[in-house]
Amino acid sequence: MACDSKTNCTCTYACSRHGKCCECVAYHRKYGEVPGCFFSPAGEKAYDRSIEHLYQDYKARK
Repeated sequence: MACDSKTNCTCTYACSRHGKCCECVAYHRKYGEVPGCFFSPAGEKAYDRSIEHLYQDYKARK
């Protein structure tokens, strides 16, 4: 499976894992976080990668 998808990466945070999905997910899981690509554009810009923020972002989309 290819884990390099810079074309489809929606995260706006500049880091060494940008567009490298497998590395990004592994990094955030290690710290109990959620990758930016799981959030809406507005939710992602808060740079809050907590599960609680993901839940609030999801509720705000409905």
